[in-house]
Amino acid sequence: MTTVDLSSDLPAQGAAEPDKPWFVYLVRAANGSLYCGISDDPVRRFAKHQSGKGARFFLSSPAVALVYTEACRDKGEALRQERLIKKLRKSAKECLVASGLSLHQPR
Repeated sequence: MTTVDLSSDLPAQGAAEPDKPWFVYLVRAANGSLYCGISDDPVRRFAKHQSGKGARFFLSSPAVALVYTEACRDKGEALRQERLIKKLRKSAKECLVASGLSLHQPR
């Protein structure tokens, strides 16, 4: 009987996962307001918001729709994009949602 060593196919203990993308997202609340956040899984995070967990923002008005997502290279970039979006007026955020375009600036 031949034995095969598969240990070389497994990642080394403590080895870093390949960078997974992070997202900046906008969720519409029942009162029409927009919430901006970041996550590595915006659909799962939206479900948390809908269940009343994850952000106090939704205690007064429940989350009703995930209206915008933008993929980012890493968490740092997602945080920078979130900061940019949070500085926008609501009308500009609504244009962003309607257009589906991202705010990425060329580097």
